[in-house]
Amino acid sequence: MARPVIALLTDFGTKDHYAGTMKGVALGICPEATCVDITHEIPPHDILAGALELAASYKYFPPGTVFLVVVDPGVGSARRPIAAEAGAFRFVAPDNGVLTLVFRETPPKRVVELTERRYARPTVSRTFEGRDRFAPAAAWLAKGIDLSGLGRLLTSWQVLTVPEPIVGEADVVAEVLRVDRFGNLVTNVDRRTFERFAGSGGIEIVAGTQAVDKVVATYADAAPGSLCALFGSSEHLEIAVNGGSAAERLSLARGARITIARRSVVRSP
Repeated sequence: MARPVIALLTDFGTKDHYAGTMKGVALGICPEATCVDITHEIPPHDILAGALELAASYKYFPPGTVFLVVVDPGVGSARRPIAAEAGAFRFVAPDNGVLTLVFRETPPKRVVELTERRYARPTVSRTFEGRDRFAPAAAWLAKGIDLSGLGRLLTSWQVLTVPEPIVGEADVVAEVLRVDRFGNLVTNVDRRTFERFAGSGGIEIVAGTQAVDKVVATYADAAPGSLCALFGSSEHLEIAVNGGSAAERLSLARGARITIARRSVVRSP
């Protein structure tokens, strides 16, 4: 039988003990588990960034993986701790919308509130529920308990408002959702939306005030140091610089506007 996998995604960083302590708690309950770090570098309290990184990664894990997701600015408040089953995976997270994009792609079969105390540590800190409530719940799921054992069934949960591209007759107004560590500007326009709008004609892309010369298949297809657009691993339109940072070149960040328009055709009389 394959070893159970617990995949962690947090805004804890790696300087402090937080992420490692959660692994220690999980392994104390389920020592046969393999713990995998997706990332601990989500910007502090940035729920949307956590939702985007989780959505970009979860589907590439083995069926049965338990995702332990802690981006939790509301720790210690009345927000609920939850666990969910969606597709072949299970998730443990705060009910603050961090699972929004996963649920959009893979509607959950069941969502429960973590109310069963025997699957938490005896004392739950109001400032570190990741250690005392979320990590134990994830470990017990990896160990084989059914989701229903963790608490009462929920019929509603928090959902983030994620910006969608505005598609018009003449153009598509897109928004940068994330900037990766290479400075690529990842937009909210997926390949299907782009191709449906562009059809067989030419298009013009403007990022900030800068025109983007062409859409390429990969970064190396653009001249070194030049600005380009392409569809990255998440199948969303990116603005990039071959060998450089588009974010720095254009002085753009998350929330920046990107416009995609059909190229004007000048016809001879």
